[in-house]
Amino acid sequence: MTNTFLTRDGFAKLQLELEELRTTRRHEIATRLHEAQEGGELIENAEYEDAKNEQAFNEGRIKELEMILATARVISEEEKREAIQVGSTVTIQEEGGKKVTYTIVGAAESNPREGKVSNESPLGRALLNKKLGDKIKIDAPAGAYEVKILKIN
Repeated sequence: MTNTFLTRDGFAKLQLELEELRTTRRHEIATRLHEAQEGGELIENAEYEDAKNEQAFNEGRIKELEMILATARVISEEEKREAIQVGSTVTIQEEGGKKVTYTIVGAAESNPREGKVSNESPLGRALLNKKLGDKIKIDAPAGAYEVKILKIN
């Protein structure tokens, strides 16, 4: 099994989500199933079918989260070095462009809108192990571009 890299915050968020799915969501879905069963014929009961699908999705997500958390490697502040690692926050700039800051995280907590870039993405892979001042080429699906590393935290 491969490790899933997570920040402490990411690990805590996934634990909270797992607890929510195991308790509140399971109970809500069970209530919906019970109410749908009392609604008559199960063969043609759309509400029952919908609740069963939601139950399957919920249980699948629980299994996924259990696997992620079981194989998680939590990145601590002490592990950050001069070179970019998972957990590093990096400010980069494309020539002539504006400065952009990203945090390199594991795929499980990636959220580009929040500035969290997966270590498995083209940008994340290109930044790993690079140092302050390095200029790097990033081969992205939309085309290659070059950035300079301005700051590493």
